[in-house]
Amino acid sequence: MNVKLNPSWKEVLSDEFEKTYFQTLKAFLVQEIESKQTIYPPPKQIFNALDHCSFDQIKVVILGQDPYHGPGQAHGLCFSVADGVGTPPSLQNIFKELQNDLGLTPPSHGNLIKWANQGVLLLNATLTVRRGQPTSHAGKGWETFTDKIIQAISDQKSGVVFLLWGKYAQNKGSLIDASKHHILKAAHPSPFSAHSGFFGCKHFSQANQFLEKQGQEPIDWEL
Repeated sequence: MNVKLNPSWKEVLSDEFEKTYFQTLKAFLVQEIESKQTIYPPPKQIFNALDHCSFDQIKVVILGQDPYHGPGQAHGLCFSVADGVGTPPSLQNIFKELQNDLGLTPPSHGNLIKWANQGVLLLNATLTVRRGQPTSHAGKGWETFTDKIIQAISDQKSGVVFLLWGKYAQNKGSLIDASKHHILKAAHPSPFSAHSGFFGCKHFSQANQFLEKQGQEPIDWEL
């Protein structure tokens, strides 16, 4: 498994790839592949979140937990699904809130690459999963790597909007310097919790208001 990243991320994360935890993680993934396990997303898409949103362009960070584990769904961006794949329930609820907040008609697809290309980092805590087995790659080293990403954004940038949906994402708030960044918290958009504070959170308009206050271009959330 060769790690090919956007150059801006290579600079930020270069030390991580030589560390013991990352070498152990690589060996685990190679073993998964060699033992004919199907893992998602496909290897070339594992770092899509970083490839489509350079370190320099980050404006907003949305944190997820685990990639989708169904065939063809995951393509390296949290909550997003590849073209031609049905929109999962959590993403449907994100689109409902976008409609509620900004009046945007839910799109016919669930591919969020347009957001990533504008500076929205769609980062899962764990970047791979075994087919049909949610959280099967948790605790293998990815969390150390993605925590480093969050920490680097917090330390080296300012004025980034972090959207923390659900307890798992909110626990990552301890890595973020709230005096330099804008943190918005809500319930997770899952059908189990969306009615407990995700619907009506208006995070999309709030994020844009914060960006505009800083003189930055707002995100075009329409897909």
